[in-house]
Amino acid sequence: MAREQDQHQGQSALSRTTLDPLRVDERPDEAFETTWRRAYRQRLLMLGSVLALWTAGIGARLAYLQIVRHPDYLIRANDQQNDIEELAPKRAEILDRNGEVLAYSVDADTVVASPRDIEDPATAVSSLCAVFADCSKGEVARLTAQLGKSNWFAYVRRGVSRDVARRVMALELPGIRLETETKRYYPKRDLAAHVVGFVDRDNVGLGGVEAAFDDQIRGKPGRVLRVIDARQNTVGRHVQQEPTAGATLELTIDETLQFYAERELKFAVETHRARAGTLIAMDPMTGGVLAMANYPTFNANAPNGVSAAERRNRATQEIYDPGSTFKMVTAAAAIEEGVLSPSDLIDTSPGFIRVSRDRLVDDTHSYGVLTFEDVIVKSSNVGAIKAGWMIGAERLNRYIHRFGFGENLASKDFRGASRGIVWAPEKLDDSALASVSMGYQISVTPLQMVNAVAAVANGGTLFQPHIVGAVIRDGQRTVQEPVVVRQAIAPATAAALTTIMEAVVDHGTATQAQIEGYQVAGKTGTVQKVINGRYSDTEHTGSFIGFVPSRRPALAILVVIDQPQEGGYFGGVVAAPAFQRFATAALRYLGVPETINPISPVLVSTDPTLLKRPESAAPAMQSVVFTSSGQLVMPDVTGLGARDATRLLIRAGLGVRLGGDGVVVTQFPEAGTPVDRGETGVLTLQRAQAAPVPAGGGRQ
Repeated sequence: MAREQDQHQGQSALSRTTLDPLRVDERPDEAFETTWRRAYRQRLLMLGSVLALWTAGIGARLAYLQIVRHPDYLIRANDQQNDIEELAPKRAEILDRNGEVLAYSVDADTVVASPRDIEDPATAVSSLCAVFADCSKGEVARLTAQLGKSNWFAYVRRGVSRDVARRVMALELPGIRLETETKRYYPKRDLAAHVVGFVDRDNVGLGGVEAAFDDQIRGKPGRVLRVIDARQNTVGRHVQQEPTAGATLELTIDETLQFYAERELKFAVETHRARAGTLIAMDPMTGGVLAMANYPTFNANAPNGVSAAERRNRATQEIYDPGSTFKMVTAAAAIEEGVLSPSDLIDTSPGFIRVSRDRLVDDTHSYGVLTFEDVIVKSSNVGAIKAGWMIGAERLNRYIHRFGFGENLASKDFRGASRGIVWAPEKLDDSALASVSMGYQISVTPLQMVNAVAAVANGGTLFQPHIVGAVIRDGQRTVQEPVVVRQAIAPATAAALTTIMEAVVDHGTATQAQIEGYQVAGKTGTVQKVINGRYSDTEHTGSFIGFVPSRRPALAILVVIDQPQEGGYFGGVVAAPAFQRFATAALRYLGVPETINPISPVLVSTDPTLLKRPESAAPAMQSVVFTSSGQLVMPDVTGLGARDATRLLIRAGLGVRLGGDGVVVTQFPEAGTPVDRGETGVLTLQRAQAAPVPAGGGRQ
């Protein structure tokens, strides 16, 4: 047993020796073991404490970020992942009085970039410009610098054609994409450009009614929520609010009359090699502007191609001395105040008058003794000055303001319209009063001048001039009613002035304004221009104001020719013929019947001096007719006068082209033919031969 015990112990010792190669004398003692284990446990405890503190710190930080800073980080996350994009509304249309479109908006593609996603800006710009085919060196440099930045968004080119947009996308350039915008388009190009105006790249109105009514035409923008990834690519869209369309403006401008005005004004300016010109036609019964032309003009689709001066509306923003056309106001004050009657005599001898110690004013001729009517008819400066002195500064100034001079009567329609320059009466000595009496030392706008003559034409009522006739919003058409400013003069005074102005055209200074078949009232004006603060002896402004037919006026018209250089400079030579040509075309277009020996309104008359109509029964005015399938039928207008036929066809939505005078004898398409809206009816008018005239008869 003892032996077995010794063997077991020997085996254990051998095992320990095998497992623990240290010899007994080399093994650490129990004290070392205790110290080592204590140190090991302390290290574990320290490591565990550090891990616990680290875990607690992470937990605290997470709690801080997820609880305390949660709202802030939620906002930042939304900003990074979501983008609120504004949907620009489409600008509403601008129409003329007959519904013809003068301005509208179309969808256009815009090339944009995310510069951060573009690795080689120079190569990208080179590829894009190869597609654009018209990049200048400056544009290449600008685009290269722009695409080399770290921005998320940049415009490359706005409003490109569909073909260019397709070719850009075919390049598949990283960071280059298309966005849809709206682009303003003016189908009539330069027609009524100063009236309609233009917009900038962001579709903000910068001129004309585009600027004056920008808040109404533009509408209200919409909102769309765009979900984007880390590279700013759109991965989802949600429209929160649709854009609201603006209001359509229907102008008082008539496209055809505007065309006539611009045509005749351009001819007059180029014929006389003038610096510029203005022609305005107004409805004297409402103050609505039917045509407003300036020359030079510009293409509203490319307004940056001309200077700011050429884009200014001379008719409302530039002032000029009206000259003898202003004698109309002097005459109105004299007649209304009972200072002078048309038959009172004024001695204009010897053809000049001294208005101050060192200033003489003369007439073109020595007229001797004239009636006050002939003072205006012959445009005598001496007679007008004497009349002005008799009226006095205070009373004359009162009538100047009655006619709207020196104040801005123009409604919101004419943004930036000038007030003109009118001196206070206490500043008018005899010399200054003499100047004002004949249209010097007072500055007016063409719009003010035509509005004043319109007041004479309608019997003395001064209207607020306007160019917007109606506003169409949500299918509702709201008519802008005429606004009466004041009664400028009494109807009797207006009638007396009309008679005087008729004589001016009949045998005075404006014989070139005569229109066959119509009685015309008007007044010429010629004035020296102010150059460097002094009246020039070589530069002039010639003008003419008038209305027609004078006793039942349909049009009040002003023509101003600035600095004519060839063919004379007097208003009766350079402006009156332009009035005559425009008014002749306008009266025919409007279908206004003649006033001098007019055609009888009846078909049969016992008076042989009256002209007979063609032998065709005049039909009663009919309404617009449609077939059972809804197709418009060409009305029968044979036998009707030009005005009635025109009105009927326009009411049917058809265009009109007239030829000849009198009543309609043939029409194309023929009556009863199915036609489409917008087609043009061609009407031939004809007079019958006059019946035999007895001895002593004839035109008066």
